[in-house]
Amino acid sequence: MPTLNWIGKEKVINHHMDVPYRVLEKKYSYGVDSQTTEDDHSENMVIHGDNLEALKSLMPRYEGKIRCIYIDPPYNTGNENWIYNDNVNDPKMKKWLGEVVGKEGEDLSRHDKWLCMMYPRLRLLQKLLAEDGAIFISIDNSESANLKLMCDEIFGCTNYVDTISWFKKASPSNDAKYFSNDIEYILIYAKKKDAWQPNRLPLTEKQLKYYQNPDNDERGEWNSATYTCNKSNKERPNLYYPIQNPFTGELVFPSPTAVWKYSKEQTEIYQAEGRLFWGKDGSAKYPRYKKFLFEHDGVVNRTLWHYDDVNHTQGASSELKELGIIGFSTPKPSQLIQRIIQIATDRDSIVLDSFAGSGTTAHAVLSMNKSDNGNRKFILIEMEDYADSITAERVKRVIDGYGDDKKKTEGTGGSFSYYELGERLLLENGNLNPSASQDKIREYIWYMETRTAYRTNEHSDTKYYLSQYNGTAYYFYYEKEQVTNLDNDFLAEIKTKASRYVIYADSCSISDEKMQKYNITFKKIPRDIVRL
Repeated sequence: MPTLNWIGKEKVINHHMDVPYRVLEKKYSYGVDSQTTEDDHSENMVIHGDNLEALKSLMPRYEGKIRCIYIDPPYNTGNENWIYNDNVNDPKMKKWLGEVVGKEGEDLSRHDKWLCMMYPRLRLLQKLLAEDGAIFISIDNSESANLKLMCDEIFGCTNYVDTISWFKKASPSNDAKYFSNDIEYILIYAKKKDAWQPNRLPLTEKQLKYYQNPDNDERGEWNSATYTCNKSNKERPNLYYPIQNPFTGELVFPSPTAVWKYSKEQTEIYQAEGRLFWGKDGSAKYPRYKKFLFEHDGVVNRTLWHYDDVNHTQGASSELKELGIIGFSTPKPSQLIQRIIQIATDRDSIVLDSFAGSGTTAHAVLSMNKSDNGNRKFILIEMEDYADSITAERVKRVIDGYGDDKKKTEGTGGSFSYYELGERLLLENGNLNPSASQDKIREYIWYMETRTAYRTNEHSDTKYYLSQYNGTAYYFYYEKEQVTNLDNDFLAEIKTKASRYVIYADSCSISDEKMQKYNITFKKIPRDIVRL
């Protein structure tokens, strides 16, 4: 498989592992016309913070849980003024920190910087993706080739699904130097291609018009399809046979160069079912096959999406204007993201966007939920300062409704919680951060042990009990202000019956014989806490 090399690649291949794990701090929750500091238990999230660290913070709860990921990263055109800020331990790359990429003094290193920025984020996104999930990545020609090779490496080239071409402009750019750039791309990768199946699209109003019932068939509206195929009688002699027209009694053969589409046996079944249509008066030269509307399983997805179906960039800007959102220049239309959600989710899926921008993805999720009574959840991550004033604000207006009396758009309802990135859970010296909450530490320990999301346990055991998983009971014996010791007194407090015990503490004074007898594994805090 072809591979891509760039300056700094060897330093970022495993950089996602060096990113500190930070806790998420909830700032407020928002429902219809109401904002509160109280927890409303909404699973929808808007997170403000560096998206690399934010993705890391989602791992304990969401690894392998995200059904659909959509990202719209910087296209790296040289005119976007994005900044490389990843703290990679490399002197050459540290010189990049805080520099505007691709502005003055263009030396094409912006491609290296972009790849270094994208690689660890895609590594974490791949981990968050569900086994039957897929990621959709918007891009243009500036980095599409590099992105494809990088994703082949991270997701596996066999998991590449296809590339969508979005016809994004309603009118050409007449001031273009060479060509009007009218197309953007959406690369699609599945976590496991064999496990991912896109939903078909519903019939459009235009397509529905082709379904009628001219013969008053009790099965309802139907459309007809040709009964011949492009094979000759020499290629498929078994498909060259006569069909009797029931109206004229004539035995009808297909053309020698275009035989019947179905076998004689299948045709007899279709005749018995009344599926062959010979025209309104029964005098058609060849029959057609009747396909009923109730049998239609949707429209196959195509790789060209026209703005007539999913809107265009001008429409996206108009949409923001209608919402009363200013200060964001490159939005995507919500219809575009809705199309992705249509084909990549069910009604309970989680949708993640780690380059959230103006919040279009949340808009699309809420709109889809309203249209089909779904319960999809969204997670948005935005690092810029407008995360609250634009990203979250848009979500609020979509929930509540927006526009004046003449162009009032009804609210979708729903809710979300707004988060900031909090402190590191583990300090640079490896010790637990004493400022971190016990709940967040317990959640982290549980995830690292079981790779499952932690749920608060109400079992009547010692307060240090986490839970039981696959026959193993887990305990986290930790106090901020004192040294804990795994001794006989602590064992006497344990009430849970299990085949094995894993107990974290600062020290242990129980004999090896007793540990072996009760199948206890001691793990020292903080030494034995695995780094995410």
